[in-house]
Amino acid sequence: MSNIKKVFTYTPVYIAVLAAVAYLLPAGTAGAKPSFNAAFLSDDLSDTDVSDLSRFETGGYQPPGNYLVEVAVNGEFVSSSEISFTEHKNKDGEPVLFPCFSAETIMSFGVTIAKPEELSDQEKQCFPFTQKIPGSEYHFDFQKQRLTISFPQASLSGQARGYISPDKWESGIPALFVNYFASGNNNSDNTSSYYVSLNSGFNLGVWQFRQSSAWNYNKNKSTSSSQWRSLMNYVQRPIIALKSQLVIGDGNSDGNVFDSAGFRGVRMFSVDNMYPDSQQGYAPTVRGMAKTDAKVVIRQNGYVIYQVYVPPGPFIINDLNPATSSGDLQVTVEENDGSTQRYVVPYSTLPVLQREGRVKYDVMAGEFRSGNSNQNTPTFVQATLLAGLSRDVSVYTGTQLADKYKAILVGVGQNIGQFGAFSFDITHANSELADGSRHKGQSLRFLYAKSLNTTGTTFQLLGYRYSTKGFYTLNDVAYKQMSGYEFAPDGEDGDNSKPIIINYHNLLYNKKGRFQVNLSQSFDNYGSLYLSGNQQSYWDKSGKDEWYQAGYSNSWNGMNYSISLSTTKALEIKERDNMISMNISVPFSSFSSGNARSNSAFNNAYATFSATNNSGGRKAYRAGINGTLLEDRNLSYTVSQGHISQQGYNGSAGLDYQGTYGDFGVSYNYDPDQNQLNYRASGALLVHENGVTLGQSLNETTVLVKAPGAAGVSVENYTGVKTDWRGYALVPYASAYRNNRIALNPDSFSDNTEIKNNVQNVVPVSGAIVRASFDTSIGIRALITLTRDGKPIRFGSMVQETGSQINSIVADDGRVYLTGLPLSGKLLVQWGNTPADQCTAPYDFTRQELNGPLLRAALECK
Repeated sequence: MSNIKKVFTYTPVYIAVLAAVAYLLPAGTAGAKPSFNAAFLSDDLSDTDVSDLSRFETGGYQPPGNYLVEVAVNGEFVSSSEISFTEHKNKDGEPVLFPCFSAETIMSFGVTIAKPEELSDQEKQCFPFTQKIPGSEYHFDFQKQRLTISFPQASLSGQARGYISPDKWESGIPALFVNYFASGNNNSDNTSSYYVSLNSGFNLGVWQFRQSSAWNYNKNKSTSSSQWRSLMNYVQRPIIALKSQLVIGDGNSDGNVFDSAGFRGVRMFSVDNMYPDSQQGYAPTVRGMAKTDAKVVIRQNGYVIYQVYVPPGPFIINDLNPATSSGDLQVTVEENDGSTQRYVVPYSTLPVLQREGRVKYDVMAGEFRSGNSNQNTPTFVQATLLAGLSRDVSVYTGTQLADKYKAILVGVGQNIGQFGAFSFDITHANSELADGSRHKGQSLRFLYAKSLNTTGTTFQLLGYRYSTKGFYTLNDVAYKQMSGYEFAPDGEDGDNSKPIIINYHNLLYNKKGRFQVNLSQSFDNYGSLYLSGNQQSYWDKSGKDEWYQAGYSNSWNGMNYSISLSTTKALEIKERDNMISMNISVPFSSFSSGNARSNSAFNNAYATFSATNNSGGRKAYRAGINGTLLEDRNLSYTVSQGHISQQGYNGSAGLDYQGTYGDFGVSYNYDPDQNQLNYRASGALLVHENGVTLGQSLNETTVLVKAPGAAGVSVENYTGVKTDWRGYALVPYASAYRNNRIALNPDSFSDNTEIKNNVQNVVPVSGAIVRASFDTSIGIRALITLTRDGKPIRFGSMVQETGSQINSIVADDGRVYLTGLPLSGKLLVQWGNTPADQCTAPYDFTRQELNGPLLRAALECK
């Protein structure tokens, strides 16, 4: 037999047996090399009955090979993957395992390698980082299969925390998908309505094509109507080199500088998500001076959000990722000599603020598209630019150009330390309206945000806009008439004789002043209070549009309760509409003795009560029960009964199921006027090179799980998501440009399913459909007794099924446990390093009756 060299991938079973062997071996003593008599592992105390275990005579020894491990670099989780370990000698000359990473992988950790072009081919494939990078260390916890690596601060390349190299971003697989949503209702007055929405597309390389459309059908006693509408059509792709996105077709512009506008044309814009979390949005640059080697700790609202070690001298931290949009940063510099520096960096932010050195742009050209039949579709161009300067200052500018409209905007924003953050901009516009009149005007906008940590008050947004009489927006110029109503599209209300008014415009009374506020107040254990609202005034018109809302919420012994008040006043309506409401939710677990299982139907149920009262004298009360059922809590139910003054009693009951192939719901409602049955279904269909897969509705970015043959396996952290009969599943949402951990739940594996690594990590670009492939072994679990010439195979011998990577190690009496074993094949057994130290055992279990999850058999090895 030829000398076959195998690279083994060690399974958890193998590692468990190996750990037991290592535990039995004595630790070495000073001045003497430890030795071990292998005969103690055999019943008859004969060395010949035990495999060659000389490699284990060093305490704590593990053999080289491929191990499935969790990798952490400088305290941050990187991946869960198969790593090749080779045997090296430590400083004491003892054999240890060394993790093999390519030089490219080491650099992807954010580590600088000096003169990488001078590395040998061997060093490029397995970079000796402990030799090449002074101060670098690693620790392999063999029992937990966890590898931790640390690199000194001086070796880091300055990349931001959480940085993922664009080389690892995945454009995904070619695929076609259809998202569907269908709903309908039947009423006791012989009316009915149906609605279907389709969002479809296909991906080909970096290009992504998208289309959305809707159909509705309404029927009453005398008439019926139906309508099919195409809503949006566009193609998009990421421009990674520019950290941008290109969109051709229908879309909407960003609303941070100008009001958001629908368009059909071309748009290219910066994408914040292409930056790591620590580089997104605005955060102040923290500067300081360390006297010694020091640890810098930054806290916000009492929580540590950043920690780094710095050498003596000045330091700059520009990759902060604050936990909230406001709240001062407490900086602590812990010196090596035991002294400590402490200071505060005030922090608040607004949408227009950018980090120092960051430039963000948005350029588009096309037709104005609002979906309003009262408006034209003028061709226009829009461009905006935002830039972060030093001293926490940001500047921004923009322009909108059309045949009858020209506008330019300039603005500035700043984090002003303990006083919060503000932005101020002015827009000048030249407009020609529907009646041919021409106007010039300006609009000034001021925004402010601030968090008062000592009182718990947060001004999330406080703003005011003042517009001169001649100022109009692009939306105003697009109207065909100076005034008019906008109605809901035909058929949406189910009664075409009574069209629904959804908007009214009158350009003779253009907007003058707008005030908006959004603030909250926390009382620690005593709940929180919020206030939000806006007020709009008009030129040449008395009165204002007003809307304000305030509320308080808290919890006590598991019970959640809230109370809210609102007031609304429309310009054309004299009466003010005031409303007060109260909501209470009490978990049934509050009444349990503590013996009920945490996932029981009783503990997952809630009693609810709500009451509302408005200034028109309308009083409404409703009490109900809702909760979840099934092991995954993916079947929800609700039952309620209510009463409305001057109308009478009403009630409802409903079920909603979130499963592998979609979401499905049904409900029944009644009131004094009619009874109504509602039903709905939503989900997705994906066509890919491996077939067709059904699942829950897909978001912008998604993952296709591929675990061939592993049916009914659940995906962790995604409710109701399980593999279908072929072993495929759709993970409905994923984070673009981020590491997504896709894990299969081992508890859901069937008796004949073995998955080599149940965790995969994917980094999709926005809009991608990426595949997470799992190495599955669909076969039997077997406890086999191996003999050779009538004697048990030696303890510690390695066993591998020759047609796969299935392997294990022989225990006492020649017994070996194997999982995922094919019904027929051949086992290769090795107990030494020469061809004479191995044998093979063919097997065929196709005709053997399987009783229970474990097959027992005896094989002769030759």
